[in-house]
Amino acid sequence: MPDSISPGIFVEEINFRSPSIGGVSTSVTAFVGYARRGPLATAKVPQPVTSFVEFEKVFGGLTDLSFAPKTNHLAWAAKAFFDEGGQQLVIARVRSPRLAQTNLIDDWQRAFAALATVKNISIVAAPGSTELGSLADSVQSILIAHAEAPGSYRFAVLDVPLGKSPTDAANYRARFDSKCAAFYYPWVAVANPLAKPNALKNLNLPPSGFLCGIYARTDIERGVFKAPANEVVRSALGFERVINQAEQEILSPAGVNCLRFFVGRGNRVWGARTAASDPQWKYVNVQRYFIYLEQSFDLGIQWVVFEPNDETLWAKVRGSLNDFLFNEWRNGALLGSKSEAAFFVRCDRTTMTQDDLDNGRLVCLIGVAAIKPAEFVIFRIGQWTADRKGPA
Repeated sequence: MPDSISPGIFVEEINFRSPSIGGVSTSVTAFVGYARRGPLATAKVPQPVTSFVEFEKVFGGLTDLSFAPKTNHLAWAAKAFFDEGGQQLVIARVRSPRLAQTNLIDDWQRAFAALATVKNISIVAAPGSTELGSLADSVQSILIAHAEAPGSYRFAVLDVPLGKSPTDAANYRARFDSKCAAFYYPWVAVANPLAKPNALKNLNLPPSGFLCGIYARTDIERGVFKAPANEVVRSALGFERVINQAEQEILSPAGVNCLRFFVGRGNRVWGARTAASDPQWKYVNVQRYFIYLEQSFDLGIQWVVFEPNDETLWAKVRGSLNDFLFNEWRNGALLGSKSEAAFFVRCDRTTMTQDDLDNGRLVCLIGVAAIKPAEFVIFRIGQWTADRKGPA
């Protein structure tokens, strides 16, 4: 209420609604790797680009690198990302081996550390890092650790190395365990406009660049709750090898997501599993959706800090969370025929003890019914006779 110095009528604006929470972006992607030129992530903030033309201007085109591995995997991955429908890409360029003055396990660590300063990234990959010889496993581990870091809110897309058999691919995946990462196999074949006469006209590329674009495309068109699977790999001519059903039955239980060709349906992503041993976090879309929720809550509830911790505040918090989750359910992101079955929010004396209050803690309990993909579609068919009224 304003100070009343003299008699009169005073009009005030008040807000009857709880502060709203906005859903965060989930499609911004970051690539880490070598490039022909451009700013180093170790020297300045990683560079955002919004098209492959812009990438070429800053980091150079598809021409091979002057050091091993010769193939310019980062540039090819950027092209694949935009070809598959990605829109926003951040590049963290690593110092090339011929320029490095220190340990190379350090240049990659510095690039990922620089990437951590960019807050709106949701998907990360290091395309071609499996071809770095003795560095390969270290880079894969750094990538996973980067996605798992507290407050990172990121998901890592990883490649199985080139030339692996299905059994080898399953064994390779088994070396890692993370709910914040997913592995894809085999590599993707594309036309190579740089091929010399009498050379192979196709080039095999790591799948992570394509998959990051497909993740972004699915998020934009459907939502992060939709599994990025049974989606067409638009820019693929084919794959490094043809995966059959028997091989799929080896790879899927092992947590390796396959890229497959189907007659009449084209080249498709045929798997949506994380690299987690915990079955609760088996599916990519479930983990990514929880990352989305956690980051949205983190950013959307900042106004609560240092507010009086009482019933009025708890009611506002419940209102904000309920409104947000109701919209998520209405948009098809949560399971349940009624909102009461799709989620619940508790923030009251049942979630906080007096010790919590005395120590400045506000504790909310939130439950959501995440949608899992229909991975196994089963039709049960039986014989029917005209005089029967229905199944017993």
